[in-house]
Amino acid sequence: MSLITTEQVVLDLTGDDRHEATRVLAERLVASGRCTDLDQFLADVAERESKMATGLPGGIGIPHARSAAITEPSLVFGRTDGIDWGAKDGPATLVFLIAAPEGGGDAHMQMLPKLARALMKKDFKAALAAATSEEEVVRIVSAEVALDPAPAATPAAAAAAPTAAAPAPEATPAAAPDTSAAPSPAAPDVPATPATPEKRSLTLVGVTSCPTGIAHTYMAAEGLEAAAKAAGHTMTVETQGSAGSNPLSAAQIAAADAVIFAHDLPVKDAGRFAGKPTVDVGVKKGISEGPALVAQAEALVAEWAADPSRAEAAAAAASTARASGGLVTKVEDGASTLTRVRQWLMTGVSYMIPFVAAGGILIALSFMLAQVAMGEQGAIEIVKYGLTAEGEYNITQNFNALSLTSWAALLFVIGAASFGFLVPILSGFIAFAIADRPGLVPGIVGGSIAATMGAGFLGGLATGVIGGLVARWVSGWKVAKGVRGVMPVVVIPIVSTLITAGLFITLLGRPIVALSDGLKNGLDGLGGSSAVLVGLILGAMMGFDLGGPVNKVAYAFATGGLGAAGAASDSAPLKIMAAVMAAGMVAPLAMALATTVRPHLFSEPERENGKAAWLLGASFISEGAIPFAAADPVRIIASSVVGSSITGALVMLFGSAIRAPHGGIWVLPIMGSITQILLFLLALVIGVLVMTVAVVALKSRDRRLAEVDAVATV
Repeated sequence: MSLITTEQVVLDLTGDDRHEATRVLAERLVASGRCTDLDQFLADVAERESKMATGLPGGIGIPHARSAAITEPSLVFGRTDGIDWGAKDGPATLVFLIAAPEGGGDAHMQMLPKLARALMKKDFKAALAAATSEEEVVRIVSAEVALDPAPAATPAAAAAAPTAAAPAPEATPAAAPDTSAAPSPAAPDVPATPATPEKRSLTLVGVTSCPTGIAHTYMAAEGLEAAAKAAGHTMTVETQGSAGSNPLSAAQIAAADAVIFAHDLPVKDAGRFAGKPTVDVGVKKGISEGPALVAQAEALVAEWAADPSRAEAAAAAASTARASGGLVTKVEDGASTLTRVRQWLMTGVSYMIPFVAAGGILIALSFMLAQVAMGEQGAIEIVKYGLTAEGEYNITQNFNALSLTSWAALLFVIGAASFGFLVPILSGFIAFAIADRPGLVPGIVGGSIAATMGAGFLGGLATGVIGGLVARWVSGWKVAKGVRGVMPVVVIPIVSTLITAGLFITLLGRPIVALSDGLKNGLDGLGGSSAVLVGLILGAMMGFDLGGPVNKVAYAFATGGLGAAGAASDSAPLKIMAAVMAAGMVAPLAMALATTVRPHLFSEPERENGKAAWLLGASFISEGAIPFAAADPVRIIASSVVGSSITGALVMLFGSAIRAPHGGIWVLPIMGSITQILLFLLALVIGVLVMTVAVVALKSRDRRLAEVDAVATV
């Protein structure tokens, strides 16, 4: 079925306003059998218009919506004498009503970026304005915007193409000077070398998105890419729209000089772009102000080049963002199977961490208040308070704002609720990393079942992987056209959830529950040398790659155990969390100290990094030591492993415990006991001193050897 037919062309569109004009266009869809409920579709279009007017610069109107009333992706074209569609530069004369089935997705959604990009071409709009018949409009539109071509249609398309495309070759030579001359008068003189030093070619990347992801998303991408090309730069844009997206690769982002966001929805996985000069605007500016945005990007690049401290601050902020929740949220292109599996798991962990942090800190504060209000047994007794307890223990009925016990109970209930999401969120976002949105339902439902059965962290890992793989498999089914629309909202969630939950309940759940119980009992039984050994190993892992995969495995192990820590304030998972946190702080603090006591052993940039490492280390951001390890990996990493492992072992030996999964020294007060805080700090100081001495000794020795070699050579 064609995207547009002669029945869907109105050459003399009229209406008192855009709503009446939209109704006239939509009635053509009803007449062609592509719209089953006119009022429903118009309501969906009106809802879209309420979010943001769909008038565009240059006399364009693009009302659009996804709707359950639409049976087939369709376009309706209308030409007017001028109807206000909300654009700042005046009324619209060319109007496209874009109608997509509610399910969206799949190959037919390729029409959206094609139409959006076509509307940015002057010759396309000129041809539509000059068309004298409905058939001519259909030919012009079909030449630019079409569904996936069928082989049988090729001869006809070839016959029609010359008529539709004829204006393009004639218009191109005239149009090109118009678009390029304004922003870049020197374009014809590119070979002349004097222009090169004045303005270098930049590599830009960007992201565009709009509330429905239908038209503005792709038009903004076209506008930005055209503006960048006219200015002599290269630009690649990731469109986060209804047709899906081809995410920018890690290599493309790393090579970019600057980033431009033109969006009305949050940028997915925005942490990928951390540390880059960034222009951030609404999607409409990407369409109408492309040259200005490119100029802003140029100015930012120049400012960062003139002031290196801005880049350093951005890099530090990026490290903070990665360490405080963005563990891994992007599966690298072309990664090995093992790497992909690790990144799937780390994606789930990264989304889980905020729930762990909220729950852990609130429960820890609850226990602190309970101990003050109820003595040593307060931390245990407080669990009696809740939403379902009877009588005085039900805080919904007997909350007393003047009672520490009531406040402690309130914090405990909220913290416990946050912890309750730990396994479902872990599982759901592992599945999301594997299958995108189709993986969320089987992942979250499977994770909830795993938590109910007592399978804990291990159960969440299993249901996340199974749910993601099953959802991706079901999403790839080749189904009849009539079924496509219900695949995302009915078929995929039902089938994938049934398989995931069914497999876990009937086959996998009991063995994993037994394994989880065994691991918990083993951790609870740690003592003496076994506890020290665990701390030694986890500390070494934290110090090995300073925020890399080995470090994150140890961190994920620690945070995963917090959900099963129970009410006791000295349980093994809490001790492990304390050991991991302390060990992760050693390297940046040691490098900060080393650059302070022996500055002559380090370069000027390293000394500057050392100043920032004080705060990064105190905040439990291991990445603060990465610049040093990158410059001198053998000496720094060897020293880091030794110092961090000692700290991890000592924390386990001292029995320090903490519920917070992040925060460094800033969350130590929630340990409660001043003795435990002091012992934690003692273990940290010892590890920092050991690593500092090792680094200084190794660098001093090698420096003396280099001096001896230099003298001998002379």
